[in-house]
Amino acid sequence: MNDSTAVSDLASLVRVDSYPTHEHEGIRLRHGTPLPFGATIVAGGVNFSVFSHNANYCQLVLFKKGAAKPFAEIPFRGLFTDPQTHEPLWGEFRIGDVFSMVVFDLDPESIEYGFRMTGPGNSATRGEPGIHRFDLTHVLMDPYTRAVSGRNVWGVAPNWQDVYPYRAGIVQNDFDWESDRPLEIPIEKLVIYEAHVRGMTKHASSNVRHAGTFAGLREKIPYLKSLGVNCIELLPIYEFDEMENDRLNPLTGERLYNYWGYSTVGFFAPKAGYAAVGRRGDGTMVADELKQLVKELHTAGIEVMLDVVFNHTAEGNEFGPTLSFRGIDNQTYYMLTPEGYYFNFSGTGNTLNCNNPIVRNMVVDCLRYWASEYHVDGFRFDLAAILGRDPSGAPLSNPPLLESLAFDPILGKVKLIAEAWDAGGLYQVGSFPAYGRWAEWNGKFRDSVRQFLKGEPGKVGEMALRVQGSPDLYASRGPTASINFITAHDGFTLHDMVSYNEKHNEANGENNNDGANDNESWNCGWEGPTDDTEINALRNRQMKNAFIMLLTSQGIPMMLMGDEVARTQNGNNNTYCHDNELNWMDWSLVEKNAELLSFASRMTKFRAAHPALRRRDFLTGRDTLGSGYPDISWHGPHAWHPDWSHDSRVLAWMLCGKHSKDDYVYVALNMHWDTHIFELPQLPDGKRWHVFANTGAAHPNDIYEVGTEPELPEQSHIFMGPRSTLIVVGR
Repeated sequence: MNDSTAVSDLASLVRVDSYPTHEHEGIRLRHGTPLPFGATIVAGGVNFSVFSHNANYCQLVLFKKGAAKPFAEIPFRGLFTDPQTHEPLWGEFRIGDVFSMVVFDLDPESIEYGFRMTGPGNSATRGEPGIHRFDLTHVLMDPYTRAVSGRNVWGVAPNWQDVYPYRAGIVQNDFDWESDRPLEIPIEKLVIYEAHVRGMTKHASSNVRHAGTFAGLREKIPYLKSLGVNCIELLPIYEFDEMENDRLNPLTGERLYNYWGYSTVGFFAPKAGYAAVGRRGDGTMVADELKQLVKELHTAGIEVMLDVVFNHTAEGNEFGPTLSFRGIDNQTYYMLTPEGYYFNFSGTGNTLNCNNPIVRNMVVDCLRYWASEYHVDGFRFDLAAILGRDPSGAPLSNPPLLESLAFDPILGKVKLIAEAWDAGGLYQVGSFPAYGRWAEWNGKFRDSVRQFLKGEPGKVGEMALRVQGSPDLYASRGPTASINFITAHDGFTLHDMVSYNEKHNEANGENNNDGANDNESWNCGWEGPTDDTEINALRNRQMKNAFIMLLTSQGIPMMLMGDEVARTQNGNNNTYCHDNELNWMDWSLVEKNAELLSFASRMTKFRAAHPALRRRDFLTGRDTLGSGYPDISWHGPHAWHPDWSHDSRVLAWMLCGKHSKDDYVYVALNMHWDTHIFELPQLPDGKRWHVFANTGAAHPNDIYEVGTEPELPEQSHIFMGPRSTLIVVGR
């Protein structure tokens, strides 16, 4: 055989899979490849692959984009029949539990696709318990689809009679990332900003071209950069059903929504309703708009973290709709009781069976996809304790999914953050299976700081633990395991935390029974808005105090969208259902509350300037360098003598600069209602105390630009007013 013949034969071998071997009603087909799952563009056509352990029949349903009826329905089976029974055999179209086939001559950008499936025995109907829920009348969305259409514009009521309400589409991965890649900022350097894509720019005051979209958020990148945050954590941005809430606001009659997005329809697909181009129904354009947002955030030095919801889906309990998972393989995807009811550890009707190998692989595939195709830098896992439960709901000592994510090679540099509790009562703050990789939302930091801030007795010792990064919780993991937050989307905003003693959730239509009751808030003497200047001044000071406590603590700080400008939700601590000004960022507050905004941004820059506040390992309280000072020392009104008594409401600490190659940093907290004189520790020869922040001082002397801190005229002590905080630096 000569060389040219060998090359020709090799080319034939390579190209043989691009030729059809079967035909169905004029459509050319051949056996497909089982991996990857989903729809993949191949030579001459599209490879469709879907898993179901329990289905014994599957057909591919093809629609022209937006068409009411399919143009083809193709069974996943070969053209072979049993010679005895004349029943069709599977042939090349199924291998193991995977149905796969290549369909030729399709334009990927002009079609939508789904599946119909049946299985053995009786399947439950809506409202009944049952292990299987196969029903050929349902067209089912591909769990691996990269694009979802059918709800292309936010809040537009769908055609409830549509045979296929959520439609799978195909994405062309041809976005030009240029030189962009995940930033891989060391976690100890992060300042996280939790935000909602729609809420960030939907308010009329946002003055963006495409309000409430990925494109709109791009216009606010300069604001984020000026605030000093370097990571934005986005509430769910993949396809969810905002229309599943059927209640009305009893106060206004407005429709209520699933606004936050914790009700996943498609794990791999960006939400079309969040894209300015979404109404065009083009999945590739939606994907590219999100990728452009990530790319521009990276250019500004800001990482992107996604809030991911692998604990449940929008299909709900036995009364919920059949959209995808339950119609494909209910027993595989969900935790079920022996009778076929859904376990409900999520509080939303169902629980994904995440430690089933198939579901576990789907989660890993999904995160790999977001990390590789969208350059996402990290993930925060909603109700992550669920991910460690076995199929019967019992907590696992070594959860396979959590281990897989921790050691996955593609996810090796992304941040993994757990909300380490669930709605079923499993609370794992400090004990979440970490594998050296996982950090946690530290709910105990939130509670301790709120209690200390409002002046509760007996909290000084606990506060000292929290500002060190919670060594009582993360002794073997270090302070970077602690995501410190005082507020988040779920609960009061910072403004409301100092303005309300009680929740005011009447607008949610649940008779004020929803939302947490243990808010650890204090209204400073009046419930809600007031014209009292003293109360408003105290509230403003308390918000500044909170920023100092958050941003001078070891661990990773996270702030909530709008807290820096005193955004309010009018006392509602569970605004999950409101697409209105309760949730939207009011940009007029940037000017109205410029004093608080300036304070917050100067605090983030102070943190960035001082490595003593951003340690990867715990402080020891010992002098390991022979500097004459321990790395951290504790103080009260008397230097070197902290007041740990039950009635104490004061705490101060000093970080030795030599232990962190930094200035000396002294922080004092006076949450008492009286003025106290605080003695300042004596510095080494040649160093002087300079005041950076003092919330007891009138603006603009409450805080200074980093590097411009004036020297204290009195170096031995300082007066601290009621409910005030202080930062001085020694240099």
